[in-house]
Amino acid sequence: MRKKPELSLRARALQYLARREYSRTELRGKLLPHLKRSEGFGQPFDSSGDSSGDSPGDSFGFADLDALLDDLTARGWLSDVRAATQLLHAKRNRFGTQRIAHDLRQKGIPEELVSAALPALRESELEAARSVWQRKFGALPQDAKEKARQMRFLQSRGFGFEVIFQVLRISGAED
Repeated sequence: MRKKPELSLRARALQYLARREYSRTELRGKLLPHLKRSEGFGQPFDSSGDSSGDSPGDSFGFADLDALLDDLTARGWLSDVRAATQLLHAKRNRFGTQRIAHDLRQKGIPEELVSAALPALRESELEAARSVWQRKFGALPQDAKEKARQMRFLQSRGFGFEVIFQVLRISGAED
């Protein structure tokens, strides 16, 4: 079996970005395991962004990685805004504001972008919750146990209690 040639950090980054949008933090995390260890320094890198040794050779790879990420950002190939927009579009019809905001933060999207997205998410949250509820249940709960089940489901999708109560109230008024 032929061994695959070792890809450069830039080539790996471009492969990742060709598949989907990544935030800077997320791409940095994907590339960290692929940093080359400096000759003579056998200590592994940890994922916090610091090397486990104090040797000057250990931090060289991190400076290269940050320079690569800066270059990709300057060329417009890496964008936190596009990564946030992609995630919002992918999750808007299935999850609530709380869950989407949490996912954005987990992907390393800066807090100012998360805060900017929240008003639009809250605006359409009732409609999204109603759609999710309709697809999953479609009928009002017949007893307290079923009501609790439906509420837990919507809550697990990141919808707030106020929105959940509105969905169940509106659905009951329309029947």
